[in-house]
Amino acid sequence: MSRLSTHASHLAIAVTAIALALIAAACTSGSAADPGSAATPVVLGSPGSSSGPSVLPVIVSSQQVVGANRFVFSFLDPQTNQPAATPDRSASVAFVGPGDTRPGTSYPATFVWGIEGSRGDYVANVEFSKAGDWTAQFTTQAKGGPAETIPFQFQVQQTGVTVGIGDKAPASKTPTAADAGGDLAKIATDPTPDPAFYQLSIDQAIAQHKPFVVVFATPAFCQSAQCGPTLDRVKSVAASAPSNVAFINVEPYKLQFTEGRLQPVLDANGQLQPVDAVNQWKLLSEPWIFAVDSTGIIRGSFEGVVGADELKAAITQIAGS
Repeated sequence: MSRLSTHASHLAIAVTAIALALIAAACTSGSAADPGSAATPVVLGSPGSSSGPSVLPVIVSSQQVVGANRFVFSFLDPQTNQPAATPDRSASVAFVGPGDTRPGTSYPATFVWGIEGSRGDYVANVEFSKAGDWTAQFTTQAKGGPAETIPFQFQVQQTGVTVGIGDKAPASKTPTAADAGGDLAKIATDPTPDPAFYQLSIDQAIAQHKPFVVVFATPAFCQSAQCGPTLDRVKSVAASAPSNVAFINVEPYKLQFTEGRLQPVLDANGQLQPVDAVNQWKLLSEPWIFAVDSTGIIRGSFEGVVGADELKAAITQIAGS
């Protein structure tokens, strides 16, 4: 059982919230904790000083593992502690592995809005050859400004915690419209829910050999404030998706319908509690999106933010399975 089964607060550390919370740690030495926690970054230099970088890089992905990774990161302004990632700021990243002295391949990164017009992250598809202490060399340039390269230390684990691409999707029983007598307000906090997202449970989609996209997102109780925008983006893409692909939204926290609305069921410490599906999929943050093919194998995994193009590519892949 993952640590989320007993520590719901790990789920509450959502993608962009991680970035903001680690601002202080980014200025001090340290290393990543175990595979179930976010990396503790180390920026080499004096951020905000005349000789230091103009922005602080922060790794947003909750885990880095040996092999292929969807590497999500962002930047913060060290003077204001506010997000500094924008569509006008370019970014790429290269890595120095354990025992190496020079960086390897430079990976271009794509900016993706988390909250349209407000804040976003960068996504790069990268490879890590071994576990251990790594240094990321972030190269970034604001529009009209000079390019700068900022080193940043983190850890790569041998294996991850969350289910990943190539894994069998857990056959979780998740709420459907039928369970709620057709009243979506009893199972969804989305103010404008798409009924198509509540027709099938995950276990039903797997049993029917139906390719599906599942979104773990709660617009009302999201700790990152990105669940609503991310779910809306998936809903927009779903509108033109192949008809054989199902879409499922799962509220990641335990909720009860009280006084005419869904409200959280808190634990003895007043913390949000993850639902069984979250523990079964071993999620470390929210929102999270998976694309699963007709054989029940995960083919796409998107933590936090997702671009329309990369989601469409994953849907095309599973639609033909």
